[in-house]
Amino acid sequence: MEMEEYGRVIDFLPDGRASEREREPLAQLVGEKYFTLLEVTIKKGASCSLGQRLYIGKEARNEVDKIKRRIEFNDLTATARNELPMVVKAIIHDREKEFVEMFNRAGPISIRLHQLELLPGIGKKHLREILESREEKKFESFKDLQSRITLMPDPVNLIMTRISEELQGNSQHYLFVRPPAKHHEEYGR
Repeated sequence: MEMEEYGRVIDFLPDGRASEREREPLAQLVGEKYFTLLEVTIKKGASCSLGQRLYIGKEARNEVDKIKRRIEFNDLTATARNELPMVVKAIIHDREKEFVEMFNRAGPISIRLHQLELLPGIGKKHLREILESREEKKFESFKDLQSRITLMPDPVNLIMTRISEELQGNSQHYLFVRPPAKHHEEYGR
């Protein structure tokens, strides 16, 4: 399984959790590639701020001591839940080219369902318009997408809403997020 290389801080607990015996600085992160929710320990003396990008790959890390575990949406602190949409939007903007390409390449899941219809706000009418428009010319940006599709909702918000739904683990299909881990599966490193 491919791991996240970078995560963004959605909460920082400098004194750790009050409920734990050994208190150590913790951070909750959302991965930049698969939107994996992780809890990590922060090295002594290091600090981090909300939205900060941290390296969590296999090489030497500056701020992160170790990845404690993969967490689920319900494990997020109140602060992390509040920060998550803004941090996810920032990641979407940073990866705009990839997400626009998804609009250019997305295909059917089944005879009745298209990948783009999994985005809240994309129904049959928008789907038909997107498919016809991308045949003429591939989309180049979110702005291009919105200008060519009548009454197209903000693509960043559509994607962010879908990612939030997938993170909550109730989805039948996953476009952006790695499906929830089984409880026995570890996020090892």
